[in-house]
Amino acid sequence: MRPYISLLRIDHWVKNVFLLPGTALAVLVLNEPLRPVFVPFLVALLSTCLLASANYVINEWLDAQHDRFHPVKKDRLAARGEAARPAAYGLYALAAAGGLGLASLLSWQFLLTGLLLLSMGALYNVKPFRTKDRAFLDVLSESANNPIRFLLGWFVVTTDFLPPSSLLLGYWMAGAYLMAMKRYSELRFIADRERAALYRPSFAGYTEEVLLLSSFGYAMSAALFIGVFLVKHRVEQILSFPPIVAVFTWYFHIALKPHSAAQHPEKLYREWRFLLFVAAVVCLVAFLFVIDIPRLRWLLTTSLQWTRR
Repeated sequence: MRPYISLLRIDHWVKNVFLLPGTALAVLVLNEPLRPVFVPFLVALLSTCLLASANYVINEWLDAQHDRFHPVKKDRLAARGEAARPAAYGLYALAAAGGLGLASLLSWQFLLTGLLLLSMGALYNVKPFRTKDRAFLDVLSESANNPIRFLLGWFVVTTDFLPPSSLLLGYWMAGAYLMAMKRYSELRFIADRERAALYRPSFAGYTEEVLLLSSFGYAMSAALFIGVFLVKHRVEQILSFPPIVAVFTWYFHIALKPHSAAQHPEKLYREWRFLLFVAAVVCLVAFLFVIDIPRLRWLLTTSLQWTRR
């Protein structure tokens, strides 16, 4: 079974860090103690990792014929024709059952959201839907997993109410921006649009220019929704907006590099300066949730008075 373990893509589990903002925000908003949340969060994290691995297994199995046209992915187990169908589907079933079983230990809301994550994997990979083969829809459907992961993190702390819709939409559009930049990096790496379309049919509807323009649109949408959330709920968060913009800009710079880590986000550890900056921005956002700066209130009161005039 050792070769089949690679189908689970355990090295990609780092992407499930997107649960953490949902948990952290719920803790800050509700002023919950951290200790009771620690164990449920670990259960939630493992559950999400197993569900994501189930999606990776079905992804790699159903992509085998396309991966043969990729310079690197052609060496994957399924692409080489060395994976047996019963073993692959058995591994998918085990990972999915394990993830849903752990999810059921937390709450029915977490379980339903976990099922949604699993369903998005099927929608993305399985015909007749297979949204990954359609330009733009591939980016939007894959990045929808980001707000789903945020909800999973949120439900670790509370199931009484949902997080603000503006934040979920901003999280979705931010994920779409990252995914569009990943597609751009992949297209540049393959350097042959026809071959790229054989590897990923959605590339038939893309050019480098189209991907850059779409990523700009996603970034603008993310900025709009995140800005609405930050100012509406904590005016102090307006101070975090310039660093957040810097994160988007820096990632754009990373995606433009040859052999960019944007192609494989799980390898972003190579961009350690960027990760340190992201960590600093996260700390700043958390700090601004707990500190009051009354002098910033005039930004809202002054604009309100001007509107009334």
